[in-house]
Amino acid sequence: MRVQVAIVGGGPAGHLLGQLLHKAGIDAIVIEQRSRDYVLGRIRAGVLEQGTTDLLDELGVGARMHREGLVHGGLSLDFGGAHHRIDLHQLTGGKQVMVYGQTEVTHDLMDARSAAGLKTVYEAEHVSLHDFDGEHPKVRYTQHGINGKEEHEVECDFIAGCDGFHGVSRASVPAGALQTFERIYPFGWLGILADTPPVSHELVYTNHARGFALCSMRSHTRSRYYVQCSLDDKVENWSDEAFWDELRRRLAPDLAENLVTGPSIEKSIAPLLQLCGRAHAFRPAVSGRRCRAYRAAHRCQGPEPGGQRCALPGALLAEFYAGSEAGIDNYSAICLRRVWKAVRFSWWFTSLMHKFPDESGFGPRIQAAELDYLIHSPAASASLAENYVGLPLESW
Repeated sequence: MRVQVAIVGGGPAGHLLGQLLHKAGIDAIVIEQRSRDYVLGRIRAGVLEQGTTDLLDELGVGARMHREGLVHGGLSLDFGGAHHRIDLHQLTGGKQVMVYGQTEVTHDLMDARSAAGLKTVYEAEHVSLHDFDGEHPKVRYTQHGINGKEEHEVECDFIAGCDGFHGVSRASVPAGALQTFERIYPFGWLGILADTPPVSHELVYTNHARGFALCSMRSHTRSRYYVQCSLDDKVENWSDEAFWDELRRRLAPDLAENLVTGPSIEKSIAPLLQLCGRAHAFRPAVSGRRCRAYRAAHRCQGPEPGGQRCALPGALLAEFYAGSEAGIDNYSAICLRRVWKAVRFSWWFTSLMHKFPDESGFGPRIQAAELDYLIHSPAASASLAENYVGLPLESW
């Protein structure tokens, strides 16, 4: 098979890039190692940046999001026994965020791709990437057919690796072609999902002497809560009752009083490897002319920037096939500027909201001073807000 772009990974990033390329008239295939049902069964973050919602609308796949999603024009910072609202909408000139699960975004994109009759392969086994430095990169995989396992090869101009940190795309990059930078934080997040109404109509981020807490939601009737815990903690150490008691201790009195509890339907501890424990940024060396990749940092707080991640390669590939290679040739530099800004915000917000076990009284006092400045300074509040709703794409 011959296509212009082979997309490895059929999650939200891969399908969003596929829709962008389809709109630009670029022939692409999405290759996913798991089944469609498995991909749709994965639990994903549930808050989208303004740029992502705009992009979904532009691609014609935002109708269900607007029917079922929850628009948030602000967020609350909870500290010192009180909560303080940051008005995202006002501070950013009308921007906001949307509570709508990435799984639902993926479902909408899958449906649109299927309706358009575009090429998608699920349950692809033994996926491998070849000839990065040549004019004709290839993706090979096997799949069960009528006569058993069948081997397939896709020749293309570009391979887009959208299969995550542990995927085959990153593993296929030659040794030494990537520089990895990371920040490891000395705590984790204990999280539960419960079919209870949220304690607040907007997200609440709490800085407390006992540790960070986050009150989030998936809908008007399903809540997602987190409390900071130690790295060596175990889920089995936490009954539902113990979790609710600890969360209640960390909230401002009025919120604690309004908290509705119930049995958890999912409970887990993240060592902050994916949420905020390790902020990964890869600096790619050029590995041939046809394969360039980058990975945005995991943001410890705030919306998922995946849509914006895909918008850039989609635009640059469209520009390439229109006759200009200027953007593609500067892809890594453009991406890295954005990645490190995301890392900076993640590091700053993590440092501001969490209790660090090895700090003396200096650290908490600096946090208190920063929070006090943040809520009383329009400029500081605006800086948080513009990062939270998503920075605009840079020109190239």
